[in-house]
Amino acid sequence: MLAGAVIRPFGLPEAVLAVPAAAVAVGSGAIPLEHAREEAARLGPVIGFLAAVLVLARLCDEEGLFRAGGAWMARVAAGRPRRLLGAVFVLASAVTAVLSLDATVVLLTPVVFATAARLGVRPKPHVYACTHLSNTASLLLPVSNLTNLLAFAASGLSFTRFAGLMVLPWLVAIAVEYVVFRRWFRGDLAAAVPVPDGAGTPPLPVFALVTVVCTLAGFVVTPALGIDPAWAAAAGALVLAVRALMRRRMTVRAVAGAAGVPFLAFVLALGVVVRAVVDNGLADVLGRIVPGGTGLPALLGVAALAAVLANLINNLPAVLVLLPLTAPAGPGAVLAVLLGVNIGPNLTYAGSLATLLWRRIVHQHEHDVDLKEFTVLGLLTVPAALGLAVVALWGSLYVLGG
Repeated sequence: MLAGAVIRPFGLPEAVLAVPAAAVAVGSGAIPLEHAREEAARLGPVIGFLAAVLVLARLCDEEGLFRAGGAWMARVAAGRPRRLLGAVFVLASAVTAVLSLDATVVLLTPVVFATAARLGVRPKPHVYACTHLSNTASLLLPVSNLTNLLAFAASGLSFTRFAGLMVLPWLVAIAVEYVVFRRWFRGDLAAAVPVPDGAGTPPLPVFALVTVVCTLAGFVVTPALGIDPAWAAAAGALVLAVRALMRRRMTVRAVAGAAGVPFLAFVLALGVVVRAVVDNGLADVLGRIVPGGTGLPALLGVAALAAVLANLINNLPAVLVLLPLTAPAGPGAVLAVLLGVNIGPNLTYAGSLATLLWRRIVHQHEHDVDLKEFTVLGLLTVPAALGLAVVALWGSLYVLGG
């Protein structure tokens, strides 16, 4: 399944191999049908939430929110590549946190390419920032990443509690990435370029921005009312969808396609297959090496194990495997897993599906990605960002409790 997701033979969706694999797992008895149903029921709300956020991000792009972001980055840069890098970090971190890492990879990366071309700067530092921040900056909110949604469900935390515990690790990890990027790409960032005249700056799409802000507020309010936050995401997507349909900017088919149904099917099938692997021995093996407790050494061990596992089998299977083993220890251990599976994938191409997708987009823009450079940059950022983020999480748990 993972090989099919990485290679995607003949350009086929991930689900083409994943769904039959799940059927084989059930049909062969590797996982009882009842357990498969339980896994589907557990993942159902998470997948619904993901679908709504994907549609919301796509509709925001249609409204021009990302083009406006590109214009803002160009103004902030004022002809200085270093300032452009800072603007990319700010915007990519915000987009990843609010609209998920998929929005950063699929929608923001092309905007960054266009902005770099408009300013006449070398695109590499800014484009690499998109993939690193699609992973690292996805720590803040439950909606930022599919792994977060899974961890959020397992942690028992409220939306605001989750964000409160993760804000400091989020800031620390992003700061480490920025420092390393400034040093590593100092040659690309050294040359000054002409300041753009600002002609053709697109207007700020106020309606889309207000809808996103209201949706975020809904994420906070709905749990207090006993309502699943997925309904807030669905409401935001519905508002923008109705507007797009009324203005004939999109068709019903295009809106439905933005949900990424084949990818959602892949996630569901992957959950069933991973459950089969866990039930047939992997849980026993990992159970003997997963550190217990929520002290700093234990949290560091859990995060390191999660990062290694993410780079071996991809971060989505890794989080599905580790959450049942760490949830009994409390939310601290669950969030440590999240740090490992979100920051760790910056080390290799195969660490997350978002990185694989980013690589395809970069190639579409006829820009080469050097494996050695990508790996060395990962070695410089991942251990430092992960270690300091875990320390920040431990401090947050100590101060805020949990």
